Amino acid sequence: MYPSRGCPEVKMGGMITRSRVPLRISFGGGGTDVSPYCDEYGGAVMNATIDRYATVSLFPFDDKAIEIESIDYDTALKYDVDQFLAYDGHLDLIKGVVNYMRRSYGIGQGFRLRIHNDAPPGSGLGSSSAVCVALIGAFKHWLNLPLTPYEVAELAYRIEREELKIHGGKQDQYAAAFGGFNFIEFNGANTIVNPLRLRSDVVYELHHRLILAYVGGSHDSSRILSSQIKDMTSGRRETLESLHEAKELAVAMKAALVTGNLDDFGLLLDRAWESKKRFTEGITNPRIDALYERAKSAGALGGKVSGAGGGGFMFFFAEADKRYAVAEALQEEGAQIANYSFTEIGLHTWGVRHP
Repeated sequence: MYPSRGCPEVKMGGMITRSRVPLRISFGGGGTDVSPYCDEYGGAVMNATIDRYATVSLFPFDDKAIEIESIDYDTALKYDVDQFLAYDGHLDLIKGVVNYMRRSYGIGQGFRLRIHNDAPPGSGLGSSSAVCVALIGAFKHWLNLPLTPYEVAELAYRIEREELKIHGGKQDQYAAAFGGFNFIEFNGANTIVNPLRLRSDVVYELHHRLILAYVGGSHDSSRILSSQIKDMTSGRRETLESLHEAKELAVAMKAALVTGNLDDFGLLLDRAWESKKRFTEGITNPRIDALYERAKSAGALGGKVSGAGGGGFMFFFAEADKRYAVAEALQEEGAQIANYSFTEIGLHTWGVRHP
C-alpha cells in the first residue's frame, strides 16, 4: 500500500460504472434509529433527501491491483488484488465495502474506485453512510447483483456496524438508498420505509422557508452516539424520555407535512431540538445556541442540527414572510447559507463506455 496524490494511469477499457446517492436532512426522530433503543422500543425518523450527492466511479482493468482514490481527501491507495485492506484510519469505510464484496463474491479482477462527496464527514447530512451506499451500488451494477434498496441499505448498515464497529443509526443508509421524503420505522431487525406523497405547493413552500446553513466545525457522530447509548443503557431517565418524545414528534411532523400545516411543522422542529439536546452531552455548544437564538429572534419558528450534533449543517424554518430576515441574521453570525433542492431519486447507477 502507498499513499499518493493520485493513482498512476492504468490502461482501462470497457464500461465504467457510476453510482450516485443523495444526502439527507433529518427533520425529527434521529437517535431513535440507534440500537439498543430501536430494538427495545422501536424508532421512527422523518427525513428528506437533497441535491447534494456521494458519487462513486468504478473502473475495471486487467492489472492485478485495487486502487482507491478519494477526491475529497486528495488521497490514493493501492493494494494487490488478493490483499486484505487493513483498517488503519485511512479511508476505512471504503475498504470495508471492498473487503466485504471481495469476500462475498470472489472478485479477482483489478479495479479502481474514485469517490467524491458534496459534503465532508461530520457535516450532519449523512455523508459517510451515503458513500457506503454508493459503493455498494457501484458493485451491484458492475456484478449485476439482485439487491433491492432495502438490501443495499441493510448491507451498508451491517458493514458500518459489524465490519468497522462504527456506532450509528440506520436512517442515513435508507434515506440514501430510497431518496425522497420518507417516514422510516425501525423495529429491531425490521425497517419499513414509508414514502410520503406531498402536494407540490407544500414542497415548494417548505423549500422556500427552510434555510440550510453551514455553521462551521464538524461533529463526531460515533462519539456522540456512543455517549447516548451509554446514557440509555445506564438508565439515565432524561435520555430515555427525550428519545420517546423525539419519536412522537417525528410522527407529528409526518402528519404536518402530509396535511400541509407548515407552521405546525416549524413549531415541531423547535420542540424536536429542545428534546434532542437532552439526549446526551455534546449535541449543542455555545455557538450553536447563539445561532439558534439569533435565528428565532429574526423570525424562525424552529430548527435543529441536521445530524448527531456539535456542528456541521443546521436548518431553520422561517415564518411565512421572514425567510430573508432569518438568512441575513445567520450570515451576520458567520453561518454560510447553502443552496439546495429536494430530490426524489435515491441510489442510481449507470454505465459509461470507456475507450
